[in-house]
Order: sequence, then structure tokens, then C-alpha cells
Amino acid sequence: MKLSTIKNHLSNLETVNFQLQDGTSVPAHFHVTEVGIVNKKFVDCGGILREENVANFQLWDANDFDHRLKPQKLLNIIALSEKVLGIKDLEVEVEYQGGTIGKYDLDFNGTSFLLLPKMTDCLAKDKCAIPTEKVKVNLANIVLENDCKPGGGCC
Repeated sequence: MKLSTIKNHLSNLETVNFQLQDGTSVPAHFHVTEVGIVNKKFVDCGGILREENVANFQLWDANDFDHRLKPQKLLNIIALSEKVLGIKDLEVEVEYQGGTIGKYDLDFNGTSFLLLPKMTDCLAKDKCAIPTEKVKVNLANIVLENDCKPGGGCC
């Protein structure tokens, strides 16, 4: 989800809610502790130099039950980050603490932002010769060398 889409949703909300894919809600008293830009420059397994830039939100469950982040406050934080850091309309990833810091993509269901798991992938499938579909094989049709048959003397 792009930053502009998040801002658009926030402008129409009364509360800011985040929810994990399993339906668990991020506690209502969470804080956004960071809004930033993450730049990743890397070489993929095919030897291609790549660069990725994303806007990043970090959510933190502070056990601060007296405060709740309002949509306008988050819009103000985003606006300040855009001004100070020069953040453009980038895709947004969210960091949230589980067993370790997890990184998530975002979706929106009309009332809550949904934290969707990010997945690894091979970016050079053409170089690695990884099939795009699993090949279905009927094991009964496989012919093995030195096929052992009853009475064949191999057993």
C-alpha cells in the first residue's frame, strides 16, 4: 500500500486500528515510534544490482493505556516525516514486535489496516532455472535403472 493511500484512509477514520492476518488486533494503545525511509541496495542471486526504497512505520505496544493514536496525529507525523526526510509516495512496510521484529505489507478492510506477512522470493528465477509450477509426476510411471522385479535375481 502506498503512503498516499494510507493518508487517504486516515482522513476518513475516527480511530487507527491495525490487525494481524489471524484476526488479532494490535493493542489500541500502540504508538508509532518511527516513520522513515528504508533503502536496501543489494545483489540478487543472479548477480543483478537492485535497490529498494520503502516508507517504514514501526508500531510499539507501550502499555500506555492513557493515550491512543488518533488519525490526525498520525497524519501529522507522516507530514513531518515527508517534510524532514523527503519521503515520496512509497510503498509502506510496517514493523511490529512479535517473537522478533516482523515486517509486514499493508492492506485495508474498511475499518482497520491489515498487517500482511512479507514473503521472501527469488528475484532471478530465470538465472536459477526454478520452475514456476510444480511438476506433477505419477510415481507408477517412473522407470528406474536396475529395476528390481520379483524373480529377477536382484533381491
